[in-house]
Amino acid sequence: MIKRIINLLVLLILLQGLGSCGRKITPSLSAITRGKGYDSATFDYVYVEAIRQKLMGNNADALNYLEHCAKLNPVSDAVYYQMARIVLLGGDINNGKKYAKKALELDPENIWYIMMLAGIYYQQQNLDSAIFYYEQAVKYYPEKEDLKLTLGNIYSENSRFDKASAIFESLDKKYGINETSTIANIRNLMRAEKFNDAENLILELLKENPDEFLYNGLLAEIYRGKGENEKAREVYKILIDRNPESPETQLSLCDFLINEKKYDELIPLLNTVIINRSITREDKISLFLKMIETKDLVEQRGEKLHLTLMVLESAYKGDLIIKLLRPELYINQGKLEDAAKRLEEVIIEHPDNESYFAWEKLLLVYLQAEDYVKLEERGKECATRFNRSFLAKMLYATALTENRKYDTALEEVRKAEILAGENKDMIMQVLSVRADIYYRKEDFDAAFRIFDEAIEKDNSDLTILNNYAYYLAERDLRLKEAEKMARQVIETEKDNSTFLDTYGWVLYKRGKLRDAEKVMQRVIDSDDKPSSEWYEHMGFIKKKRKDCKSAIENWMIAIKLDNTKTKLEKEIEKCQAAQ
Repeated sequence: MIKRIINLLVLLILLQGLGSCGRKITPSLSAITRGKGYDSATFDYVYVEAIRQKLMGNNADALNYLEHCAKLNPVSDAVYYQMARIVLLGGDINNGKKYAKKALELDPENIWYIMMLAGIYYQQQNLDSAIFYYEQAVKYYPEKEDLKLTLGNIYSENSRFDKASAIFESLDKKYGINETSTIANIRNLMRAEKFNDAENLILELLKENPDEFLYNGLLAEIYRGKGENEKAREVYKILIDRNPESPETQLSLCDFLINEKKYDELIPLLNTVIINRSITREDKISLFLKMIETKDLVEQRGEKLHLTLMVLESAYKGDLIIKLLRPELYINQGKLEDAAKRLEEVIIEHPDNESYFAWEKLLLVYLQAEDYVKLEERGKECATRFNRSFLAKMLYATALTENRKYDTALEEVRKAEILAGENKDMIMQVLSVRADIYYRKEDFDAAFRIFDEAIEKDNSDLTILNNYAYYLAERDLRLKEAEKMARQVIETEKDNSTFLDTYGWVLYKRGKLRDAEKVMQRVIDSDDKPSSEWYEHMGFIKKKRKDCKSAIENWMIAIKLDNTKTKLEKEIEKCQAAQ
């Protein structure tokens, strides 16, 4: 499997050899910028102590000393650089960025500061800003060709294909066709879908080394990109014949057969992949995950895939992650009972804390199966065993809510809120569940206050907007506002059946019956698992449009899907009497 990887160098490797440059590169005590009128002896002592504490691993103490240094000498770029390094190690990206910017502001040509900021922005996938700082690095250090190569790769990742090619071609011109800049340019041309230009370059490399796997693999990918699949197959056949044990060849061929839907050829190859010790466990997991997520393959060859997964488990006895692949297959096959049964087995086999992922998956399966009795039972145990798990507490609270144990549910949500800290997404989930609990307790004022609080924090959270709109419609309150919220949701998530159902119900409450019926018909016609709520809502819409026959038909389907909806029997009697 040829991996399309941006060949960005690790920062420390990238910076090796920079010490030969004549400019000031790395900050040292002797090079520290001196501010006017400050006690240099005290500053030097405190700075050295800060570095000593940092080397000892006492980052909090080091940061305190450095903050004192910044007060003594606020124009010391080295101080801000060291502060940035410490907070970044602690995962504080925002303050790391702030300190790095301050250091660079004081010494605009320092490569360490430039590359630190470039790395921060790349980590955040802010490619425009990463490119800006790499461009600065290339400007100040044009002799460093590794910087140019990295800049070219980021240009390509950011779809600035022409700029990327210009860099790679300049390096090719200087060094000739080579495995570094030429390969980078080939991948750039493939991303740009300039497959003919990419083919010409790879053929030049193949003239020099016709047996090189990397080159042949890229050629096969180019043929696939051009839609010339038979040529690609021929390349793979040649590669397999030359080196049948090659892990790259086997994985690439599997990838090709999946994409071409050649499942009968794929399945026998999987056993060869499993026993090939040259293929890493991680690559095998990635391959099986791709197959499990391929809908056609699961539908057509699910049972055979199931058998190969059992072979994989035998080859990696005791490996928890590999044991979780089979439940994932069951879930995608819609076999939730089998998934839950297997996960329960895995939890027994792994009773220690490493089984958390199996617990998490088990709770999610019970949620998907709407088995709230089991979800409550296992959710309680999971939330107790893994008492720092936000997800476990939220899923346990969900089960308690469905089972009408509202006070206990609120207590679990309270605990989850503590774990959420300042994480905005988690806080919004807490508010959503808490509002739902109060609504079900029929404390509508409290529920709506919580929804208002949530919207004040984030007026674009789709779950909050959807639920608020639905509950307002249920209470026949502020229907115009409810419609606005529901419309905002479906403008973002046009095909979400749950959100569309809410929108259709709000339209019904607003008296917009024709539009409501169109929306609900779209929901019913979707490929999603049918919900009794859809047919219940459609029944009321049909009744309001004086089509009692259709209303009864929809309500009968709703009752069939959920036999607890006995209240609809009275609606059916009313409609029958009115006919």
